[in-house]
Amino acid sequence: MDDRIKFDVVVIGGGPAGMISAGRAGELGAKVVLLEKNSKLGRKLLITGNGRCNLTQAEFNVREMIEKFGPNGKFLFSSLSKFGVKETLDFFNSRGLDTKVERGDRVFPASDNAKDVLDVLVKYLSENHVKVLCDTRVIDIKKDGNRITCLITNKGEIVANSYILCTGGKSFPGTGSTGDGFRWAVDLGHNVTELKPALTPLSISEDWVKSLQGLTLKNVRVNVLLNGEKKESIFGEMLFTHFGVSGPIILTISKNVGLLMKKGNVTLSLDLKPALDWTKLDNRLQRDFLKYQNRFFRNSLDELLPQKLIPVIVRLSGIDPEKQVNSITREERHRLVNILKSLDMTVTGLLGFEHSLITSGGVNIKEIDPKTMRSKLIENLFFAGEIIDVDGPTGGYNLQICWSTGYIAGENAAFSAINEK
Repeated sequence: MDDRIKFDVVVIGGGPAGMISAGRAGELGAKVVLLEKNSKLGRKLLITGNGRCNLTQAEFNVREMIEKFGPNGKFLFSSLSKFGVKETLDFFNSRGLDTKVERGDRVFPASDNAKDVLDVLVKYLSENHVKVLCDTRVIDIKKDGNRITCLITNKGEIVANSYILCTGGKSFPGTGSTGDGFRWAVDLGHNVTELKPALTPLSISEDWVKSLQGLTLKNVRVNVLLNGEKKESIFGEMLFTHFGVSGPIILTISKNVGLLMKKGNVTLSLDLKPALDWTKLDNRLQRDFLKYQNRFFRNSLDELLPQKLIPVIVRLSGIDPEKQVNSITREERHRLVNILKSLDMTVTGLLGFEHSLITSGGVNIKEIDPKTMRSKLIENLFFAGEIIDVDGPTGGYNLQICWSTGYIAGENAAFSAINEK
């Protein structure tokens, strides 16, 4: 490309926030270029939700939604009020993407294919005449006073009136999220809060966990204990892996687990039967043992537990697997109830940015105008998406941050750029 090509708006980063911000800026008549260092757009988007793309959470009450994002959630009030869940669904549905709501109010494309979400965004860019430059790496950002003057890329210099940083975080670096935007933000005078992996699997020390690799448990409760004291409790679905545990409820608690590990020993206490209190579960076992009184213990738990889990529970109970259930003592049965209600796992760590879905931390929200996503330090700089210090639980919340902040950033960057002409 020729040196010093001039645009109204430059968007750096071709993820969800970058694509919707570039499309919105182009929709308003701005001359827009979208820069992506990968060979294709939306590389990380394609792997979200195991390739299905959990594109938002069906929570239409803005205040209820904000509470899910913790202390920094209030920053999102303006963007969610203007382009929230309803507007996001209208955006995709009106462009031919059918959606469905699943357990936990998670919204997916009806096709279960993340590529269909990407296709809508790519078409949005094309319809609004956004110039897309893939394989384009930003090498440096030049400024004069409180304004960016140009970008230095591997393909030459690019000049614009407005610049939007949508470079994502540091999670899944193989998709291009290597944290470049944080470095540029600091170089431009911004403060970046501590970066930590969030929504990440946990490693567990107990050997028996590995034997359960691939087993998904639904409707279970996990209690998080710090030095034996309960700090958090969560109900839902989890997954055993070769290194430990994952799944929706594990990803949701991982950020807090990481913080607690700095203070002491963290244990996960798994309640396999949360719908039954201790006494009711004991009564259930007595009925089962009476029903199958001539069976060996190892064959008596089929109606209570998944097959893959039974050998582990039998071993941990200390009850002879060849013992007939009518010979199991009251003490042995109570020991079994205790295990079913409190199966303990010792957390040894978080798997880190390579396996985390998102990054916690980012550009300090006090330095960004929440109504426009404009930097309070650099007058022609805007931010959107994961680069901002706001993050939420699993279930579509974090992609909603991208849609809301991206749309608002693109809109205001376009207004600012066009007004300067």
